[in-house]
Amino acid sequence: MAHKIALMKGDGIGAEVMEAALQVLGAIQERFQIEMILTDAPGGDTTLTEEGSALPPDSLQVIRDSDALLKGPVGESALDVIVKLRQDLDLFANLRPLKALPHIPSFRDDIDLLIVRENTEGLYVGMEFEVGDNALALRLISRGASVRIAEYAFKMASRRRKKIVMVHKANVLRKTDGLFSNVVKEVSTKFPQVELESMYVDACAMNLIRNPESFDVIVTTNMFGDILSDEAAQLVGGLGVAPSANIGTSFGLFEPVHGAAPDIAGKGQANPIAMILSMKMMLSWFGESREDDSCNEAASAVEKAVINTLQGGIRTPELGGTSTTNDVGKAISSSLLS
Repeated sequence: MAHKIALMKGDGIGAEVMEAALQVLGAIQERFQIEMILTDAPGGDTTLTEEGSALPPDSLQVIRDSDALLKGPVGESALDVIVKLRQDLDLFANLRPLKALPHIPSFRDDIDLLIVRENTEGLYVGMEFEVGDNALALRLISRGASVRIAEYAFKMASRRRKKIVMVHKANVLRKTDGLFSNVVKEVSTKFPQVELESMYVDACAMNLIRNPESFDVIVTTNMFGDILSDEAAQLVGGLGVAPSANIGTSFGLFEPVHGAAPDIAGKGQANPIAMILSMKMMLSWFGESREDDSCNEAASAVEKAVINTLQGGIRTPELGGTSTTNDVGKAISSSLLS
């Protein structure tokens, strides 16, 4: 079975971390004999300058013709790239796992949580208007989207430690978060084996610092999930080790949580682990959605290779090491083939 993958390097450090991920992907293909068809789909600030569009029609067609998109970070054109793709491809679930890895400075070594974020609504749809001297943003929360993300989150929790924290601000946003909260409670009745806890977003932000090990799955709305996942990433070593997935009914987009970091672009200092773990999430998704056992085995092997590399002291500067982006990619690839 061939997996068709579109590649978007993005901006800033995107090309560097993507190159490291492709080294690892090459090792995966060699070891597990997984057939992958890779096609470039340029997008981002550089593409906007060169082609007049941050997401040209040709790139969008390549993506639509593929099974998944492996995407690097983009810069100021994020609204025109990632937000557009999430909405156009109906990638309703944003998954952000945060797990303490060995030999990386972490707040605690027992952190293992997953933030499931509704990905198509909320303030991030960009419905903004100027009214005289004022600016107005509309926040859309629908029953349909809330049901869909709640069911997805409960299914994920059923495979983990069977605990969900629903995060909202319904005491203030009574209509929008009130709807979201009520829907999650309704959906919970279908999953009696999963424990449901309700938590206001400010309390959740505090408890992620105070006792992050108590969280298993967090389900929340778009902007809250974005902010909380960046906060939680700092507990396990920073955005350089934080992967993510954007999942729809038949398509997946996989990207690191971090941005384009133009200040370190071209210096070989960027940590590619978030990009590589995003690729690992893509393999897991292929394994589950397409019932490809080789992809499941490959995903497990990638995580082990990352851990082996860290144990060997191969780390980029922000983790206290001296290795380059390329060094990390080579070491993980070598571990896979050893």
